[in-house]
Amino acid sequence: MEGILIPFFFFAALFGILYVYYTTRNRERLALIEKGIDAKIFKSGSQTFGRTILSFSLLAIGIGVGVLMGYLFEAMGVVEEVAYTSCIFIFGGIGFLLSFFAAKKLVPEKD
Repeated sequence: MEGILIPFFFFAALFGILYVYYTTRNRERLALIEKGIDAKIFKSGSQTFGRTILSFSLLAIGIGVGVLMGYLFEAMGVVEEVAYTSCIFIFGGIGFLLSFFAAKKLVPEKD
């Protein structure tokens, strides 16, 4: 029974989150159009496709390095769960941090 309920609730929650997100976004944009404000303000702060790919690629590299370092720490005698979990989160976070600085360098701030 759990094999059926867990995936069902997972996908139901995912659907619910996406539904609320898109309907709220649509209502905000319709309200802006009714007031005569241009909806391009949503695009000014959003990431471009290249920046998103940069973020995910550096995250994937960070996770890969984290798995490798977790294996090395496990070989040195650290408990397996601690070694892998901590290294994946640390290096994944470093990957996101690097993507932030790389994206900041690609798009200069407006002063």
